Amino acid sequence: MNGSIPFALCGAVLVGIGLYGVMAHDHLLRRLIAFNVTGSGVFLLFGSLSALSSGGATGAVPQALIITGIVVAVASTAFVLALVVRLKEEDVDAPAPGAFEGSSEHDDHAP
Repeated sequence: MNGSIPFALCGAVLVGIGLYGVMAHDHLLRRLIAFNVTGSGVFLLFGSLSALSSGGATGAVPQALIITGIVVAVASTAFVLALVVRLKEEDVDAPAPGAFEGSSEHDDHAP
């Protein structure tokens, strides 16, 4: 048994857990974390499969692609996190659903 097989299985499990988290949760921050778990699983799976195909040693090109993917994932996570924070700030200022029930637009009596 090659030493890369457990890493490939772990990567596949991480991809599955992450995809489940993306589909099962409505909260945006939880979806972001689940998407990052999926990405980590893909990186682990890609690295372990390249080690399996080359006989145990990973080449320079797959390593460079994985490192580049990690950098892009961190940058996109920061961007999406900023968008989630901005969305939350905008959502706080909005009135609650049903806040204007019982009042009509034509009520002209002032207090």
